[in-house]
Amino acid sequence: MAVIITGKNLTIEEVYNVALKNEKVKLHPEALERIKKCRTFIEKKIEEKEIMYGVNTGIGEFSEIVLNDKQIKQFQKYLIYNHAAGIGEPAPIEHIRAAMLARINVHANGHSACRPEITQTLVEMLNKGVTPVVCNKGSVGACGDLSPMSQIALLMMGEGEAFYKGKCLPGKTALERAGIKIPGLKARDGLSIINGSNLITGISAIIIYETERFFKQAEIASAMTLEALMANLKPYDVRLHKLRGFQGAVASAENIKKMIEGSELLSGMKVKVQDAYSMRSTPQVLGAARDQLRWTRSQVEIELNGVGDNPVFLPDDGIVLTGANFQGSPVCVPIDMLGAVITMVCVISERRLNRLLNPALSVGLPAFLTKGAGMFSGLMLSQYTADMMIVEQRILSNPASIQSIPAAADQEDFVSMGMNSALKTRQILDNAYGILGIEFIAAAQALDFRDFKVGKGTRAAHTAIRKIVEHLDVDRPLYTDHNNMMEAVREREILHAVEEKIGELRAY
Repeated sequence: MAVIITGKNLTIEEVYNVALKNEKVKLHPEALERIKKCRTFIEKKIEEKEIMYGVNTGIGEFSEIVLNDKQIKQFQKYLIYNHAAGIGEPAPIEHIRAAMLARINVHANGHSACRPEITQTLVEMLNKGVTPVVCNKGSVGACGDLSPMSQIALLMMGEGEAFYKGKCLPGKTALERAGIKIPGLKARDGLSIINGSNLITGISAIIIYETERFFKQAEIASAMTLEALMANLKPYDVRLHKLRGFQGAVASAENIKKMIEGSELLSGMKVKVQDAYSMRSTPQVLGAARDQLRWTRSQVEIELNGVGDNPVFLPDDGIVLTGANFQGSPVCVPIDMLGAVITMVCVISERRLNRLLNPALSVGLPAFLTKGAGMFSGLMLSQYTADMMIVEQRILSNPASIQSIPAAADQEDFVSMGMNSALKTRQILDNAYGILGIEFIAAAQALDFRDFKVGKGTRAAHTAIRKIVEHLDVDRPLYTDHNNMMEAVREREILHAVEEKIGELRAY
């Protein structure tokens, strides 16, 4: 079933499904009527010679220069040419598909003043698998993602490049092969495509979808390690967390408790009175990350369904408003903070890993989880790898949203740097898959040395891990195990196996 675009109810899940699963999209008839109504409104304003930013004026520092009728016809082409100024490798296809969907949804609100042919062409490109080639770097996240979105707009003139059926082709060729008519650009059309933080928002939506499921996996790994370390399980009693009142901590405690149901540790086995912070404060730490994720989702979904344009056209009120709804700060601040809490979740994961490997802290487990200590080093070097990736995450957790560098002769004297926020958070999450994968390997190895019955969820996770990585009896090169487990975490294989056995874990 196609995702119906109304401008008002696009979700994170729908963005993910369109971007990565190639789900089809369709403009709601009322959205199409709003687009047409707004276009009629602007055409009348052009005839009346009303001065409108980016329609019959230059942009940025040139916003006070008024264009004549001949220049208006050519301006959109040159606008796209000079803004298509990115650099670097092509961005992932799913990022660009997400950005196109986000922009279509902005248009659907009926305040962008483009011709309906522009929006419908974007819809066709999504549905027929034509994805513009867009450089990964170049946006400062104010006046929108001007540079990358301009590479999308090039296709509206039959220019640029695009991926189609696994090949990189000239834009005109890709559109022709897909049977998509080239609409050209008329007054306002070009700016209506580029003037919003849509690529930042699209990337952020994908990150949010993945992070929700990553946090569930972090709770699965936590439960496994807690059982392997014979933890006192009282700190995971949900009543404790309800008394404090943080929603995220309650959800984390519930998920961990669900994982360990049926464990002999719950039935009177001798355990410590109180464990280290990295064990007993896991629900509070992961819960804080969950609470941040919830706010980030809220902000990104507001942006997905808002009007990110300049100017904004209000046909019902007969007015054109110039402002800064393109500014990326409302998205890049929460996505910066999401990157920081993903790093925090990985730091506590590594501290639990340390307790599994250190014989002074592991409650009787063999040093570095090998029976042949001295001859063999077990998982000693796995911790090195996790530590290296965490340091990289910490470096990347410095917020980009405070890093503004003025541009455009100081007309654009504060910019969000939101693309940096999105790209570095993507990298933080990619590292997180490897770090958590290493904890999974160590937790499964440690459980192999225990002889008590573990929880139903823990058993399911252990079984899933053993389908990917064998028990480490004698030393072997570990990079294959690390890479295989990192990919399994990315693909949520352990999560699927656990939820199949014990039911769905809480997302919030």
